[in-house]
Amino acid sequence: SPVVTTVTYRESAGSGRPIVFVHGNSSSSRTWLPLLDGDFGRTYRCVAVDLPGHGRSPAATDPGVYSMPGYAAAVAELAGALGLARAVYVGWSLGGHILLEAAASLPDPAGIAVFGTPPVADAAGLAAAFRPNPAVATGFTPDVDAGQARAYAASFLAPGSKLPVDAFESDILATDPAARGGLGASIAAGRFADEVAIAAALTVPLAVLHGAEEQLVSLDYLRGLSLPTLWRGEVQVIDGAGHAPHVEQPEAFTALLTTFVDDAS
Repeated sequence: SPVVTTVTYRESAGSGRPIVFVHGNSSSSRTWLPLLDGDFGRTYRCVAVDLPGHGRSPAATDPGVYSMPGYAAAVAELAGALGLARAVYVGWSLGGHILLEAAASLPDPAGIAVFGTPPVADAAGLAAAFRPNPAVATGFTPDVDAGQARAYAASFLAPGSKLPVDAFESDILATDPAARGGLGASIAAGRFADEVAIAAALTVPLAVLHGAEEQLVSLDYLRGLSLPTLWRGEVQVIDGAGHAPHVEQPEAFTALLTTFVDDAS
């Protein structure tokens, strides 16, 4: 598949059930390294993708790739090329939206877990799904300076968090500026699927995780959605975390994810 030659990915040492990780806007596969390098990665065959224009993947030559359908096609084609049948897919923020968009194209998924990802039906739904935060605009701004990158990175964490944001910031600054601009333009043009309908029609378990001190996503909105296959019947709230619980509360996040993978099996 041509996607494999233009999209890079990291793979863990484990040989168990495949777990596919999809990072968020202006991030990279590096955000998953603690999972890949720890006990989780030694147990499961973890594959963490670098979306086009992010991390170690080259910039897209076709600007249409920088869109929800473009990213979804890249993830689905990579999973197919690697033969990742019955994988559990994990998406953070934009990565979760991509997985919902790609759901019908994924090769026989066992389950999907998302966090920082409120499924939206259309552009009008964005205002209800996301909390008002000026930092969000940075994710759709092509050229970003260090100050903007730091503020955007800080919005990923719980308010007042003392965790360093350097890794987030460096990923933001390393992302192809056209990726942010293209994504923003494609969303404004309505180039994304009705994620609410997709989530309501899923036939595989859907885990929805949420940081209790999330600065970007509305918990009330998530709880108001119709999600027939919602794992455990409710949104799983992680205390002491914001938009990035995999970084802020890695032990609690990994424990939840491990249980979900076992249940999805």
